[in-house]
Amino acid sequence: MAQLINHPDREKILGQLKTNIVLRSLKPKALTELEKLLSIMDCKKGDILVSQGDHEMEQFFVLEGVVKRVVSNSGGREMILRFAVEDDIDTSYAAWKLHTPSPYSIRAVSRGRVARLPLPAWGAFLDRHPQLKADFEYEVMHLMSEVMAHTITLHLLDAEGRVRRFLRKRPDLYERVPKKELASYLNLSAETLSRLKHRDLT
Repeated sequence: MAQLINHPDREKILGQLKTNIVLRSLKPKALTELEKLLSIMDCKKGDILVSQGDHEMEQFFVLEGVVKRVVSNSGGREMILRFAVEDDIDTSYAAWKLHTPSPYSIRAVSRGRVARLPLPAWGAFLDRHPQLKADFEYEVMHLMSEVMAHTITLHLLDAEGRVRRFLRKRPDLYERVPKKELASYLNLSAETLSRLKHRDLT
């Protein structure tokens, strides 16, 4: 990892941060302050950004590629809770505020790049910028609602209904996420997803 302030792609990355869902309204002076706190990680498929159960957690701004939030049980069974792509975030902010370990892992689905900083540093930065804190905490609540809606969908909709909903909500991810990952997210077999993908479900 490299610090953003010394990164060879610094100008490009600053441009990407300016379009991030929670940073787009940040004033230049505040962005300069944040820049000094960020490090840049180039990810390979499968890289672990945060492990379930970790107490040391970080805030992530997705610059390139796809990352996933995933929870596992003691038997190794996994459930994907959400995907995040460019201009999006992922975080364990709620767990950090509650002083509990991360309830899920955050992993790279594809090659990509994220900007990151420890949550204590992010929390202190938010305290210095109250409007950003309000916007960020709203987004965290939105993400929690999104995960809850997805979990309910898995119980209430049949296989075709789940695929239709995904196409309606996240058509941008339909071809970007590997079939195995998407099938896991929708709680389908890869074969069922492949069959449904060849139907006209739009």
